[in-house]
Amino acid sequence: MRTELERHNQLYYVQDAPEISDFEYDAMLRRLEELEAAHPEFFDPNSPTQHVGGYALNTFASVQHEVPLESLQDVFSIDELRAFGQRMDESIPASHDYVVEPKIDGLSMSLEYENGVFVRGATRGDGTVGEDVTENLRTIRSLPQKLENAPARLIVRGEVYMAGETFREINAEREIRGEQLLANPRNAAAGSIRQQDPKVAAERRLDIIIFNLQLISDRAFETHAESLGYLKSLGFPTVPYQSCADLDACCERVDWIGEHREEYPFDIDGAVIKINSLGQRRDLGSTAKFPRWAVAYKYPPEKKESVVRQIVVQVGRTGVLTPKAVIDPVRLAGTTVTNATLHNQDFIDKLDLRLGDTVLVQKAGEIIPEVLSVNRAKRPEGTEPYRMPMTCPECGAPVERDEDGVALRCTGAECPAQRLRNIVHFASRDAMDIDGLGVSLCEALIKAGLVNSPAELYYLEPQSVANLERMGRKSAENLMAALEKSKENGLAKLLCAFGIRQVGAKAGKVLAQHFASLDELMDATELELMTIPDIGPTTAAFLRDWFDSPQSQHQIKLLREAGVSFLSKEQVTDTRFAGKTFVLTGTLEHFTRNEATAIIEKFGGKTSGSVSKKTSYLLAGENTGSKYQKATELGIPILSEADFLELTKEEG
Repeated sequence: MRTELERHNQLYYVQDAPEISDFEYDAMLRRLEELEAAHPEFFDPNSPTQHVGGYALNTFASVQHEVPLESLQDVFSIDELRAFGQRMDESIPASHDYVVEPKIDGLSMSLEYENGVFVRGATRGDGTVGEDVTENLRTIRSLPQKLENAPARLIVRGEVYMAGETFREINAEREIRGEQLLANPRNAAAGSIRQQDPKVAAERRLDIIIFNLQLISDRAFETHAESLGYLKSLGFPTVPYQSCADLDACCERVDWIGEHREEYPFDIDGAVIKINSLGQRRDLGSTAKFPRWAVAYKYPPEKKESVVRQIVVQVGRTGVLTPKAVIDPVRLAGTTVTNATLHNQDFIDKLDLRLGDTVLVQKAGEIIPEVLSVNRAKRPEGTEPYRMPMTCPECGAPVERDEDGVALRCTGAECPAQRLRNIVHFASRDAMDIDGLGVSLCEALIKAGLVNSPAELYYLEPQSVANLERMGRKSAENLMAALEKSKENGLAKLLCAFGIRQVGAKAGKVLAQHFASLDELMDATELELMTIPDIGPTTAAFLRDWFDSPQSQHQIKLLREAGVSFLSKEQVTDTRFAGKTFVLTGTLEHFTRNEATAIIEKFGGKTSGSVSKKTSYLLAGENTGSKYQKATELGIPILSEADFLELTKEEG
């Protein structure tokens, strides 16, 4: 079964020719996990089930590279590339040819195999010493863990990357969950490989391309192309290359790669031109920094003029309004560009951009087209400064600026553009905690037209849910039970679920301690809200605006009619800890930290993550750290668990 699963990995990730569905593959993998659990005597660290296993060290061990991982000298023009070719002509008296490859924008790796088994992988580091990231590399399914008919020793060099499509999917999921977006595929790949937990790396769905044979026992090759063909026969995903007889052919291939860069699954930041003969490479050798037999051609960022014909405003999944310039088609970095981002109103104001302007456009990081500048000499007469709309173009709700004064955000509780994000947030653990209702199921419910807003979740019919793909009767019954259970969560979780700006789990609890019900809270004025500890004027205004919105009132009406409880479970009747701030440190024996926090809040107190002069008590368990030392220095009262139990005894 291990062999069969590895074969399917090869078909899917390397040959792009899967024979079975993802569902069948997952079922086979689960069956293997069950067999291995039942028979631990047959454990194999290279099993397909172990590609996501293991634990990386807190600090990655250093690896001395047996073969240095050299960097390449960059060239930035065809003239510089031809100068490289002239040096090769002068240095190599015999005839010589080249190979040209796309230069993958990822993280360079050295991969070691012994008797066909992957034993170690390390980052490039400084070229001489790198970091051991073997366990994280095992999570890459396109990296073979075992090789058939392999030599006793093999070291190859490759590039770990995140495919553009994967990058977009992960960022879309992160946006829905309100998490910080990954900056670009290269940084995402590098950060993933350096995660301390390999399971996190596995979730990033990385890939790898092998581009060089570093060391091999029992075999020799004459050319680089021959070595790549051999590595491909072993099952490695290898870099696409073109053999070129001379520099003219190399220049043509470099231009071709530049024009077709968008067709690769990985980002590229140039093209690599190498002497093909391995013997000639050895004769040429290296300088102190670079091999003499190769260069990396870096494509200059393309900048071209176009004309702005329209400015449209898109609403993102988090409600942010983003202006976009619709421009006359222009060819940039291998694609035809018809749109360019304008970021926000401040960016437009800085450029003084107007409809009809001639603008200079560039692909930022060769990913997102953006406007660089305006050619005011070509501006038509009678143009007016552009202003962003103050109502949402999707739902008509008012928009408001973020606290930093840059982004405009829609305030609509039922905005179609925010539908998925709002429903996912409503069901999340800190909010209504609806078990089993994740992003995929929310997407399926929306796609089937079963829900259009969070409140409509409580009007789902079991049979309609059961009819969804991969659901069925039992799954539908479980979801309905989870929805029914969530109705009794109480005011604090409901307030968090609403997604009101600056009202998360903590603020929800504070408000629920002060108000007995949602109706009582809705009757409160801004001034009344501002008197509550931790609720400042900005949060009070956000609350008042949200409750006054017709869309919000419609959601509340639907929730009320569905039987969702609006009552508080956090009302404080015993205020013995009122005005007190606790900090927790160490391992507690009788409580989890969440349980201890709940008790403190029940009696009107609050918790903080750091010790300061405002701290009332430090609750200390076993194995305390720097918080204990700081509390001692500041003279903060320190409570043992026994002290805490005594303080929290029920009165009477």
